[in-house]
Amino acid sequence: MINYKSKIFIAGHKGMLGSAILRILKKKGYKNLLIIDKKKLDLRNQKSVKKYLETKKPDAIIIAAAKVGGIKANVDYPANFIRDNLQIQTNLISSGYDTNIKKLILFGSSCIYPKDLKKPIKESQILTGSLESTNESYSVAKIAGIKMIEAFNKQYKTNYICLMPCNLFGPNDNYDLKNSHFLPALIRKISVASKKNKIVKLWGTGRPLREILYVDEVADACEYFMKKKTNTSLINIGSPVEMTIKDYALKIKKKIDSKVLIKFDNNIKLDGVKRKKLDISLAAQYGWRAKMNFSKALDRTIEDFNNSIK
Repeated sequence: MINYKSKIFIAGHKGMLGSAILRILKKKGYKNLLIIDKKKLDLRNQKSVKKYLETKKPDAIIIAAAKVGGIKANVDYPANFIRDNLQIQTNLISSGYDTNIKKLILFGSSCIYPKDLKKPIKESQILTGSLESTNESYSVAKIAGIKMIEAFNKQYKTNYICLMPCNLFGPNDNYDLKNSHFLPALIRKISVASKKNKIVKLWGTGRPLREILYVDEVADACEYFMKKKTNTSLINIGSPVEMTIKDYALKIKKKIDSKVLIKFDNNIKLDGVKRKKLDISLAAQYGWRAKMNFSKALDRTIEDFNNSIK
């Protein structure tokens, strides 16, 4: 059983999710946390990963490392996305099993569910329809990771699990408009407008609904399920917060500069799907629910953005 003395390897500890997991585990009193810079350990290299795990002998592995990027990167470099993610997952799952780890947590992404599903989306709906073409390579790789965990659990009686979070935000987020998610993009656009002409022009109608979760909540879920025995290989980690994009923009505007004028171009073709929402009843059955205070979480994220541009 995993406890505060267990050796836990966090792969991808410098990213938004990995750094939150490291921060939360330290805060909760975990003492034996293993981290290593990607320059010193290439997770795509099977021999290097196996040697590292054989040397360190972790009790648990958390896979927060992944090849990620925006739509353009996914479209332009599909081979990189499928190859790198398959290698990272396969090396850590396989070598982790060979070195007798007790627990493994892989992180997926809600974007790998089929594109046209009834909402909220249940875990059982994976592979029940066509994938979004713009990130198909990434999705196929992540689905392979989930199926690999499922196969190991079935054949070897392991207790590995994939946690599937919705859209995340928080410290260490990506605020680059070329490939950021909608909320950090809104923070950047409204912040820039507050220092210039006080006008923000946004795509679409602003009416699509989106759920969003503070990254520390996902880190908390990771710690919770790391100690929990489950009878499933996949659990959605969703949010109690669901609003229209327009409502998110107005809340950010109120935090940054209430004088900013927000204008949508009302091009419905740029709205994307009308609603993205995960069914979180399975996580609740296991006793975990998000407790996010959205206002405070948004304050911390805006502060992080301001620090990032200093």
